[in-house]
Amino acid sequence: MNRFKAFSMLAVSVLFLLVSVGTLSAQDRIQIRWYVGLGGGTDAPLIEREEQVAADFNASQDEIELTIEVVDVDQAYDVLSTQLAAGNGPDVVGPMGIRGRASYPGAWLDLTSLIESTNYDLSDFDPALVDFYHVEGDGQLGIPFAVYPSFMMYNRALFDEAGVPYPPTAYGEPYVDWDGNEREWNMDTLRELAMILTVDANGNDATMDEFDPESIVQFGYGTQFTDLRGRDTLFGAANFVDDAGNAIIPDNWRAAEHWYHDAMWKDFFYPNGVYGNSELLGGQGGNWFGTGNIAMVTIHSWFIGWGTADLEAEWDFAPVPSYEGVATAKLHADTFGIMKTTANPEAAFTVLTYLLGERADDLTTLYGAMPARLSLQDGFFGRYTESLGETYPNVDWPSLNWDVVVAGLAHPDNPNHEEGMPAFLETSARYGEYITLVDNNADEDVDAALDTLQSDMQAIFDAAAQ
Repeated sequence: MNRFKAFSMLAVSVLFLLVSVGTLSAQDRIQIRWYVGLGGGTDAPLIEREEQVAADFNASQDEIELTIEVVDVDQAYDVLSTQLAAGNGPDVVGPMGIRGRASYPGAWLDLTSLIESTNYDLSDFDPALVDFYHVEGDGQLGIPFAVYPSFMMYNRALFDEAGVPYPPTAYGEPYVDWDGNEREWNMDTLRELAMILTVDANGNDATMDEFDPESIVQFGYGTQFTDLRGRDTLFGAANFVDDAGNAIIPDNWRAAEHWYHDAMWKDFFYPNGVYGNSELLGGQGGNWFGTGNIAMVTIHSWFIGWGTADLEAEWDFAPVPSYEGVATAKLHADTFGIMKTTANPEAAFTVLTYLLGERADDLTTLYGAMPARLSLQDGFFGRYTESLGETYPNVDWPSLNWDVVVAGLAHPDNPNHEEGMPAFLETSARYGEYITLVDNNADEDVDAALDTLQSDMQAIFDAAAQ
């Protein structure tokens, strides 16, 4: 009995020692935090797969322990700001676009020395896209990862119900109307279609005298999940700051704002502030197209899949309309960055290169993005549609007009609508106030509001320069 007790105690001691060694081994790993929230990746179906990527990385080696922190995009910017202020920032952040990076000027690690010391191979990327992430004065802040072209999505069922022909299938093609007439696929044509496709509770559309703008149950068009610069870019690329650093209101964006205000308050085919946040369109910050109550939206490829998960009606892709003869399909490009405050830049770079290398195919497919790696672009849509079919079987994915999605890459906005500006967050907040004002007031003087916006942005720029 005593010998059995002694053996049992020895066995327990050995087991305790093995567990302790294992625990210490895990603790001895370099801890790297991956922060998700400044771009895609925060929806429930995606988080589980991101966690698996982190688990796979941890199982692949024994020096680094990667943990993932996912914060909803509505809180992610504030949470990251708070963490940085407290000296508790993450190591790797992504995926994030230009806006995410520009929201934290000076916070990102220059990757140049790490690229050089590890002989990291950049030959699988378009050199212009590599240069895209080189910021004057800050260095190489990212390595290409993904591109998200934009396009129009339209609800086939709503077009069929109205007896309206679908939009064209390719850039440069005309729109053929219900009388067989060819028209340029531009903002004027879009307006006319959108009015016909906007319907009140009595079945009247927005072209009819009997139409009641107080009881709209279906809208014709909207630019979804974007800000002021994003929606105005449909009228051409521009920015609110000129080469000298002064605040400006570009003429094409001024024209855009008149178009949008009329669309909301005169022609009624575009959701105003109240309708845009109503339950009809999904509530505050809701998914307009996903409700089935809007006929057309412009959106990016990161919307594909989850955005139509609850939509029963058939839909498809179309080119964005032109303005003054030029179609501008604004572009999002995402990457991962390393924060300058990381205590372990080499380990963080190892994680970064794992995400952008070995897992690039998985992650770009997961996020609905075209891979920036040239070697991954062949056959991308075959892999992508297969993945979409597994997760969202409610859509016949291979039958959609994927060619027009790719074609949007030939019509990017330059300058990009998410480029940095002086006092980026404060400036963005100020033009957000402008949107709230004009989108909620039918009698608002758009020109006066834009002039005030320009004056206020200039004051913000001047204060930031001091």
